[in-house]
Amino acid sequence: MTPHVLVLEMKKLLRNLDGWLAKATAHAEARKYDPSVLLQTRLTPDMFPFVRQVQSACDSAKYAAARVTGKDSPSHPDTEATVAELSARIGKVVEFLDTFTAADFAAVDGRTVSLPRWEGKSMTAIDYLVEHAMPNFFFHLTTAYAILRQAGVEVGKRDYLGTLSQK
Repeated sequence: MTPHVLVLEMKKLLRNLDGWLAKATAHAEARKYDPSVLLQTRLTPDMFPFVRQVQSACDSAKYAAARVTGKDSPSHPDTEATVAELSARIGKVVEFLDTFTAADFAAVDGRTVSLPRWEGKSMTAIDYLVEHAMPNFFFHLTTAYAILRQAGVEVGKRDYLGTLSQK
């Protein structure tokens, strides 16, 4: 199995996250408050707010694809202050992930990933993807989902999983 399928799943889940934003907006508007209030909602005081969870999920996805394949990732300053701006960021990351093909992942076996905070240590690209990038992506995605649930937004497991390729 090519690691490209993991990037395809992250792309799908980011699209699902964009759908959650639409539900969050409808929820806020139905209750007559500004949807941007949700951006600063947290599960607990020592966790990132919703906006940062979405930014981090986006970053995890783009960095996973870029670092594993040796490509450069686009820069996205963390300046989103509205739901529309968060949606636009998700769209930009999905567009970036659309540029990858299975062929981009063909030569990952010999590639390593090293980050400055790892203080000279590195991981194989596959280990990085499986042990760091994917869990990090799912952590921030799930936390964003939990924040919306805690705020009363009607998102459920089907919203999280999205359309399945059942036949």
